[in-house]
Amino acid sequence: MSDIRLDILAFGAHPDDVELGCAGTLLKLSQLGYSTGIIDLTEGEKASRGTVEERYIESSESAKLLGVKHRENLKISDANILLNEQNKVKVIETIRRLKPKIIFAPNAYDRHPDHIHAGELVTEAAFYSGLAQISPTLPAHRPHKVIFYMTTYEFEPTFIVDITDQFKGKMKALKAYKSQFYNPNWPGTQTFVSSKWFMEALEFRARHFGWKSGVKYGEPFRMRELLALDDIMPVLTKNIM
Repeated sequence: MSDIRLDILAFGAHPDDVELGCAGTLLKLSQLGYSTGIIDLTEGEKASRGTVEERYIESSESAKLLGVKHRENLKISDANILLNEQNKVKVIETIRRLKPKIIFAPNAYDRHPDHIHAGELVTEAAFYSGLAQISPTLPAHRPHKVIFYMTTYEFEPTFIVDITDQFKGKMKALKAYKSQFYNPNWPGTQTFVSSKWFMEALEFRARHFGWKSGVKYGEPFRMRELLALDDIMPVLTKNIM
């Protein structure tokens, strides 16, 4: 049984999904001293660009850039993330091994079906991880919160994290995926995410949500629960532009 214990664990359907949705926040949390981890559900083997081997190299480099303590791949079938018993047990056992306090997951309404199914799978597994009679070989553990990050389709955020100081780090982590994102020297099929326009849109979105919250760059998140604050002053008196 792993002796790794994480504060925050981010799940993505494919290698690079977490970077797209919450890399700035993971980097910030790591810089603040929290232990972070990433779980890629699939190897991205059905992607139009890049090999599985290349994606492992890229995801490892990105994890180092983000200060991630632990990253692993559950090798669920790409383009076929089923909400079934086998996959739920895989995610449940991962959560119990790493014991995160907070989970990040893709929002379960998106352009890519894998993102939808990944959000549903992680949300269910996070709940069932707290039931002792499910996969009882590992002690039950339920994270405090599941927080959803944005991929393609937008939602009304519950909160926005200021990533002004981490935005360059986020983009550097994304550029580690040389086979996936804008790279004029990479041969092969051009895709929606490999265009220069897509990278520009990522900056536009971060600027947009930063502007809405009074900072330069922001990452949006959604929660199903309301937040109860013990002390409103640190949150509500933060200086903004």
